[in-house]
Amino acid sequence: MPPTFGATLIDADLLRVPVGPGAMHVARYGHGGRPILLVHGLGTSSFLWRNVAPALAVANHAAYAVDLFGHGESDRPYDGEFGIAAQSEYLDRVLTALRVPRAVVVGCDLGALVAIRLANDHADRVERLMLVSPPDIGELPGDDVKLLQRSVRRAPLRQQRGVMGAAPILRPLLEASVADPAAMPDPLVGRYLAPFVGRDGVEQLLTLVRSIRAQDLHREEVRSIAAPTMIVAGDLDPWLPVDVAEHLAAAIGGQTRLERIPGVGRLIPEEAPDELAELILAFDEGR
Repeated sequence: MPPTFGATLIDADLLRVPVGPGAMHVARYGHGGRPILLVHGLGTSSFLWRNVAPALAVANHAAYAVDLFGHGESDRPYDGEFGIAAQSEYLDRVLTALRVPRAVVVGCDLGALVAIRLANDHADRVERLMLVSPPDIGELPGDDVKLLQRSVRRAPLRQQRGVMGAAPILRPLLEASVADPAAMPDPLVGRYLAPFVGRDGVEQLLTLVRSIRAQDLHREEVRSIAAPTMIVAGDLDPWLPVDVAEHLAAAIGGQTRLERIPGVGRLIPEEAPDELAELILAFDEGR
């Protein structure tokens, strides 16, 4: 059973970090130890890590949970660039501003693709790389994004543009991202929907969806990843078949290993935060 939504072991320091076209929101948990950078995916935010990051801080790490540019409480300029490649560059600037030369980088869902791009373009930044529920690089946009696009087509125009905001669009994706419906109760759905309320929220969500471009990341690029890598997958993730995870592990090669967590879907930080935190700590220690 996942922890009650909103529960944390310690409070975070909330930071605004300039990245050029705007500022990114960063929640810092703890100080000292090897830094750990936590990157969420589409439709979520740094809030995804609220039950993982405190456990890392208690273990004497500084855990940085970011809101990707255009997501959560980060800025969303109307002419901003929100694609995978751009997000990687923003993360590099965040690490520079925070004076973090290297970090263990953990990305979930779309955040895993951003983490791969960071490990490719800025290998010196990535001490170790953990990919949690990574989408299929060869099928971008993935089936989860296609589900969201279908929700857009089904939602009446008045709902898309009105006070309901992105609820009719994003709710099906969030609910399908967990194996246990109890892990995505209405209050939690509402928390993730909060940045996408009203007409502007819908437009921003659609902008983020359109920003997921296949040309931002190619399957061949994963072969150049030098950092030790772990792939973590839920065995009930509807969008990550076993063979896709295995092929990604084989493509990265080197010191890559695959860990599967039973009974959970895509949003492992929601359904199995304790197990994920333990995997991160063990991975950092080389276990």
